[in-house]
Amino acid sequence: MEFGNHNILVLVREVGDPRPPARTITRGAGIDERGVRRLPNPADLAALEEALRLKGKINGVVTVLAIGPKRLDDTLRLAYSLGADRCIRFWDHGADGGDALADAKVLARLVSIIAPALVLTGSRLSDRGDDPVPALAAALNGTPCIGAAVTLTPSPGAIEVLRKGDRGSRQTVAATLPCTVLFEEEVTPRYPAVQDIIDSLTLPIEHWKLPELGLPFWEIGAVGATLPAARVGTPRPDPVRVVTPDPNLPAFERILSLLSGGITAREGRVQELSADATANALWDLFSDEGLVQGKSS
Repeated sequence: MEFGNHNILVLVREVGDPRPPARTITRGAGIDERGVRRLPNPADLAALEEALRLKGKINGVVTVLAIGPKRLDDTLRLAYSLGADRCIRFWDHGADGGDALADAKVLARLVSIIAPALVLTGSRLSDRGDDPVPALAAALNGTPCIGAAVTLTPSPGAIEVLRKGDRGSRQTVAATLPCTVLFEEEVTPRYPAVQDIIDSLTLPIEHWKLPELGLPFWEIGAVGATLPAARVGTPRPDPVRVVTPDPNLPAFERILSLLSGGITAREGRVQELSADATANALWDLFSDEGLVQGKSS
């Protein structure tokens, strides 16, 4: 099949291992990361498996990218043993401490340099949930992004993606290339052969830093973060006064009253209006409750 650009980029990330036993090593006021076990994100490995299957169909080249410290070299060698053609790890101390937008600028620049037809990665992280960085990077580069993907079918200059919808439904989405696709953890990755694991120990891993990206330091890391880090304070030792529930209430409602600390939940309202009318109705509601000044125009 004629596919044009045969380059496929797979972003792999690490997550904390949820399996016991878990231990933490404290050092001063912080936690030493040596006590936290790491493993490749399962959804990213599913995306790598899809890239390797696609490689055989279009005779493509699979490049695996990891952003992080030296320990990620083990994940990249695993990718080599599974069948990846090229592995790159980017890390620079200037990129540490950034928020999602600062990290997306780094990923967007990496993608623009490598110039793949497809960027594949997992739709979420197993220990932190959804990760907005790949979608933000695609938006910065002006390319489409498809989430919750299950399978991918290539065609000249475009792709068709079967993605998960609400309540178990399936949806087919088409997009032009280049494109970013975020995969669900639906596919079980292959097991590498022992000889492939041994051979991966001698294969080269490219190490990139900020000079290779040409990004100014004030756009990335903690300096370029849009959301500054908040201060962390210890909880106040003062006890919280809990209102004694009415003994005439049913047992279930008394339990809810205790759990809520005596705070009564606001009654829900359903608005079936247009976007502008809904915004005006919300503004009037906040105005009636004294949260804002003035009425909507």
